Amino acid sequence: MFGKTNMINASEALPGRDEVMPLSNKHFVLDAPIKGDFDKDYKKIIFALGCFWGAEKLFWSLPGVVTTAVGYAGGFTPNPTYEEVCSGRTGHTEVVLVVYDSNKIKLDDLLIKFWEAHDPTQGMRQGNDRGTQYRSAIYTYNKEDLKQVLESKACYQEKLSQSGFGQITTEIKDDIMFYYAEEYHQQYLGKNPGGYCGLAGTGVKS
Repeated sequence: MFGKTNMINASEALPGRDEVMPLSNKHFVLDAPIKGDFDKDYKKIIFALGCFWGAEKLFWSLPGVVTTAVGYAGGFTPNPTYEEVCSGRTGHTEVVLVVYDSNKIKLDDLLIKFWEAHDPTQGMRQGNDRGTQYRSAIYTYNKEDLKQVLESKACYQEKLSQSGFGQITTEIKDDIMFYYAEEYHQQYLGKNPGGYCGLAGTGVKS
């Protein structure tokens, strides 16, 4: 589905709702909860790199990742539906929440996977998927991680530039609200192994 490619402002956003998305709270592949208070034992980060089906599979496959969930973030509409996000009237992008054990996998390792798995210079699209909901983004939960992400971006920009690519358009922020997507989107490629996966990197190593 193709959404609009121009970002809206808050006054143009759909109103959304107070009710959160009903979920079974069980990861189809990892057999772990996808909702809860993970902060005590683990770290969290949010990635957006195009269609969230393939993006989620990329991260749940990594040793040290405890759980993942797909959702919407970076916009204005509270608890949006997939159809609302695809309309371009929420400001959200399709994202993956990654919860990980920092004793087993480091943020740098996750960032390498993020940069190499898509083209972060494409603006409001990834490949043939066009719309604000497909924009590249990283949302952190603390300033320390934000600093590390920005440093990683600068390093990868240098390598992209050396290979003839343009400027990175990835949106990088902290303290962003994450809204869970519908049940059928969660671990979609685990439930539907032959489903669509639009991930395609630049070939430039991080």
